[in-house]
Amino acid sequence: MLSVLSRLTRPRALAVCAVPVVALFAAAVLAPLPFSVAQPGMTADVLGENRGTPVITVSGAPVHRTTGQLRMTTIEATGPDTGVSLGDVIDNWFATDRAVMPRDAVYPSGDDEREIEQYNAEQMKESQNSATAAALDYLDLDPDDVDVKLELADVGGPSAGLLFSLGIVDKLDGGDLTGGRTVAGTGTITAGGEVGAVGGVPLKTKAARRDGATVFLVPEDECADARAELPKGLRLIPVTTLKGAVAALRDLTAGKGGVPSC
Repeated sequence: MLSVLSRLTRPRALAVCAVPVVALFAAAVLAPLPFSVAQPGMTADVLGENRGTPVITVSGAPVHRTTGQLRMTTIEATGPDTGVSLGDVIDNWFATDRAVMPRDAVYPSGDDEREIEQYNAEQMKESQNSATAAALDYLDLDPDDVDVKLELADVGGPSAGLLFSLGIVDKLDGGDLTGGRTVAGTGTITAGGEVGAVGGVPLKTKAARRDGATVFLVPEDECADARAELPKGLRLIPVTTLKGAVAALRDLTAGKGGVPSC
């Protein structure tokens, strides 16, 4: 009789013990984790207008007509105070149009939205100053004589630096860098013209192809990331300097061989 009761009561005991386990698992699935979910963001042609305002305005030097487009690229990510659960991570981990990224990689300045916006705005301003300095230095123009204004609403961070510099060079040098193509890209830039890595490149290539780009300029160190999920019809050109990027685009337009590739 005792053995029978034991067999009958054991399943109930196991079921009762399983309740805390299920609760803990559910809490783990639903608990917020230090990640952000990112996706391809907007792109903007630095040779044209954004929201009705020219991205690049130059005074003090002749401005040449340009063709084609030079599109800077972005990613969009869940906010720092948006809860990303284990379930969200699992759902988005294998998606080709989204990426799960450490929150610190997306928001290195902290969790306060106002501080993050201020940080990103400062990074954008520094990027614009460096981009202008790099372009004018490349063109051997005196920054005291040439005034460049860059305006790009609702975009922060430093990753548009390379495209800003290329846009300034294209407008002032008259070499028609794009050859009528839609060229996109990403990369930070120093005042000395050095191009740096940015992160989020696979998502940016998708944004570029979505908006018509056929060529994508990528920091050389991020070639492998860019190749991993490269959209069909998009050609990668690795760059390390502004000078190299200009040379590659000119060779591409001229139909010369030897244009670098990832």
